[in-house]
Amino acid sequence: MKALIQRVNKACVEVEGIVVSKIDKGILLFLGVEKNDINSDINYIAEKVVNLRIFEDENEKMNLSLLEAQGELLIVSQFTLAANTKKGRRPGFDNAMNPDKAESFYKEFINYIDEKYKIICKTGVFGKHMNISLINDGPVTFLLESMKK
Repeated sequence: MKALIQRVNKACVEVEGIVVSKIDKGILLFLGVEKNDINSDINYIAEKVVNLRIFEDENEKMNLSLLEAQGELLIVSQFTLAANTKKGRRPGFDNAMNPDKAESFYKEFINYIDEKYKIICKTGVFGKHMNISLINDGPVTFLLESMKK
């Protein structure tokens, strides 16, 4: 499982010209599910996302987590994070989990955060073409990989 985290001042997801989700200060999380992922990958990435200290404290040091900063969370599925770009010029997606199973993992990830941390997760629309607008705060961006835990 791969997760690209962006600390944002605002983020918005549109599908077919309609805003389906938006947040203010918080994290925009692009979540890529790979075919060898298991439930412990959900736990690992979720724990990192909500507890990674990437928000500034009163001394302008990255010392607060999403929970401590009381930020919002917008989760967008992004299978392209599972791409293999090592050979040739066309990305390969053999590492991506099949869409039906990936959607289940995506929903399980959202439910896990909601139930364990009581964070309301805003989401994109799985499998749809989405336009994402964001104002990256920093810029602050991190890539998390569960296989490297």
